[in-house]
Amino acid sequence: MTLILDPPWLWPLLAAPAIGSFLGALVLRLPRGEAIAWTRSACRHCHQRLAVRDLIPLISWAAQKGRCRHCGAALGFFYPGIELLAVAIVVWAAVALPRDLIWPGCLLGWWLIALGAIDARDMILPDVLTLPLIVAGLAVTGLIAPDRLPHHVAGALAGFAVIILVGFAYRRLRGRDGIGLGDAKLAAAAGAWVAWTGLPGVILIAAGSGIAVTLLAALVSGDRALTAKLPFGPHIALGTWIIWVHGPLVVP
Repeated sequence: MTLILDPPWLWPLLAAPAIGSFLGALVLRLPRGEAIAWTRSACRHCHQRLAVRDLIPLISWAAQKGRCRHCGAALGFFYPGIELLAVAIVVWAAVALPRDLIWPGCLLGWWLIALGAIDARDMILPDVLTLPLIVAGLAVTGLIAPDRLPHHVAGALAGFAVIILVGFAYRRLRGRDGIGLGDAKLAAAAGAWVAWTGLPGVILIAAGSGIAVTLLAALVSGDRALTAKLPFGPHIALGTWIIWVHGPLVVP
């Protein structure tokens, strides 16, 4: 009866659209040094302050047909897109995770959405998000599987070291930087969540995803896409989420 009246995914699902709206503001404002929680939202086109009815996640955008109520400018799909991603994280977690891991899974997924979106838009991975994610991964492990904590500490150290070594090798071979310190810190966070045993899967998924995106971009934009800078954070985030939810890759 408890599962029917109060399923473990209910509250995360109800919170997800609002969390997604907050993540959208975080992604847009944090890299620019703008206040996130204490500044009222405004239209980026006409700068008119938005009322509460303009800020209801998903509903306001749909009711206004994706346009500002004041100036009629197109609002784009960024906010509804990130709000739907936040909902998708809950659905994925509810299907794939045991009930006691749904909240930690949602926390990780939402956090990774923010980091991946910021890196995709601004090519940075802020320390204010990556470093606490390392701590959070170790803290969650300490609470749910304290005997596994040394493996997760080793994963954090290994994740950082692997990306640093890859960056060093790339610099020696190509004569320029190809991967940043922020990527190393995000890989450390990945290791803190999935342990050293899950880290190879994260790197494999991230590399495969990055290559696929680069090849697709080359088909669309031409060969110049092959030498363009690629934000690696979204791919590390994807690998981290998949491995944490589904476990380390197993080679038959």
